[in-house]
Amino acid sequence: MRGRARTTMSTDRIVDRRVRRENQDDRYKLTAVGGLAALSLDALSSVAYGPEAIVVVLVGAGASAVRYTLPISITITALLMVLVVSYRQVIAVHPDGGGAYAVAKKDLGTNVSLLAAASLVVDYVLTVAVSLTAGAASLASVFPPLAHHLLGMCLIGLTILTALNLIGIAESAKALMPPTVVFITCILAVIVLGLAHQHPIAVIGHGLGPSHPTEALGILVILKAFAAGCSALTGVEAIANGVPAFRAPAVKRAQHTEVALGVLLGTMLLGLALLIKVHHVVPRGNVTVLAQLSAAAFGTGWPFYITNLTVTLVLGCAANTSFGGLPVLMSLLAKDNRLPHLFGLRAERPVFRFGVAALGILAAILLIATDADINRLLPLFAIGVFIGFTISQTGLVRHWYTQRSPGWIPRAVLNATGALLTVIAAIVFLASKFLEGAWLLLLIIPTLILMFRTIETYYRDAARQLGLGHLPPVPTRPSAKERQHGIVIVPIADVSRLTVLALQTAYLLGEDVVAVAVQLELHERWRRWNPGVPLRILPSPHRHLVAPIVRYVQQQLDTRHPVTVLLAEIQPRRRRYEVLHNQRGLVLAASLRSHTDAVVASIVYRLD
Repeated sequence: MRGRARTTMSTDRIVDRRVRRENQDDRYKLTAVGGLAALSLDALSSVAYGPEAIVVVLVGAGASAVRYTLPISITITALLMVLVVSYRQVIAVHPDGGGAYAVAKKDLGTNVSLLAAASLVVDYVLTVAVSLTAGAASLASVFPPLAHHLLGMCLIGLTILTALNLIGIAESAKALMPPTVVFITCILAVIVLGLAHQHPIAVIGHGLGPSHPTEALGILVILKAFAAGCSALTGVEAIANGVPAFRAPAVKRAQHTEVALGVLLGTMLLGLALLIKVHHVVPRGNVTVLAQLSAAAFGTGWPFYITNLTVTLVLGCAANTSFGGLPVLMSLLAKDNRLPHLFGLRAERPVFRFGVAALGILAAILLIATDADINRLLPLFAIGVFIGFTISQTGLVRHWYTQRSPGWIPRAVLNATGALLTVIAAIVFLASKFLEGAWLLLLIIPTLILMFRTIETYYRDAARQLGLGHLPPVPTRPSAKERQHGIVIVPIADVSRLTVLALQTAYLLGEDVVAVAVQLELHERWRRWNPGVPLRILPSPHRHLVAPIVRYVQQQLDTRHPVTVLLAEIQPRRRRYEVLHNQRGLVLAASLRSHTDAVVASIVYRLD
């Protein structure tokens, strides 16, 4: 009776502790305004190259074709509004984040969900590389001596962003708030003051000579310009992917942030497109289209330099969008056994530090491989996110059709329209950029999908050998003479053969054995198994493993001695599989040795 009584814990106490813990963790989470700075800079900063991408394509059909920039921008803005409404729905249906991956997993099946995950991973890594490279190139256009140090500037910026996000996303949002506000203010000022001038008051850069059309204006050119301009939509999905990073109520805050992003981005895109039409802007040497527009609005005085330096800073900071979205996506993949479980671990602050570090390393490798050349990165940039857009829209159509709740038909039509537009953009972009490097996606994305499948297969086999999902035999107790004195604490993640081995070993190490876990749902399985060992469910609202167990061990050291913590580890049959196991044990053992005087022991379960 005593052992069974100790297996239960007051539900009210657990809920109360979890609420207090959630309130404390909210300090490190995002407000709606903070989310705009931390997760939306990729999309907002795209006004620096989105309209220009349209102009560059259209000018190939002659300078007069640039007038189509405005109607194309209107179409892109309409698609933006469709995506904003759609991702508001994604946020509500999938509050745990994941965006297109979560939608596909629920409504479109395994194969499509793996495609969504692979495309999002590619897009997030490219977002970091492209944003930093564009920011470095923009800065070098203002200070020419820096043109020979683009890679160095990119790596320095990447190091700073990685460090900020390892500290915590809320801290990175605070650091990014001032440049975000200045950037939005400057772009809106460019639009208002630029429209107030009938003619540009300053001309910068040098002319490229007479314009000679290289292709006839037709539907193909219009489609190419539309696809190129859709690069301005990259980053719209990041808020839906990073919902868990918001403060409670996370869903409403994320939805408000998504709407704010859509309104701001749409306003800036249409305003800049209108300016391009009014001032007949065409590409000029050594300057960007946005720099020409800012010169038209401000002249070449200090507001011009502030605007362009802010654009440079925000382009660099736009990489932070990926640091908010990819670690969450990787944690979901780890939860689904499609990535190593270490990507699901959080630090004491709610930060997926392994995901942040992995993104920093992958982006650094990509920057070094391309020598920070944006022309080598752009062909790969937008296709991944178009795939994600199409999958999320199609998945929601399936969701509404399956649910058939009131008003489902207009929602399904809206999402189907968005899916059609984004798949057209993806096909056109892939076809037009295939020989420029887009063909690499036909290798990278299938390779990622194969990796996800291989890891999932391995974990499935390991789960079978461990007997996960089935109640194993109750562990046998040693005789009183065989037992040692003291308390033995056994952290567990599930009921399996590994748990049996750990408890049988713990009986030999101490007379008082206690199992500890952070999963509340494990309590019922433990009660049904009834191994005769008390289970302590430690309050941890986000399933942080390390801090709750360290605190519990410290409490036991204050009242009992000696204390032994027994960590059960899995030994895979091949060394290459070791990265898929035991990271929790390594992190926990290191923390216990640093913060407590408990004896830390381990027992190994070998897989065949």
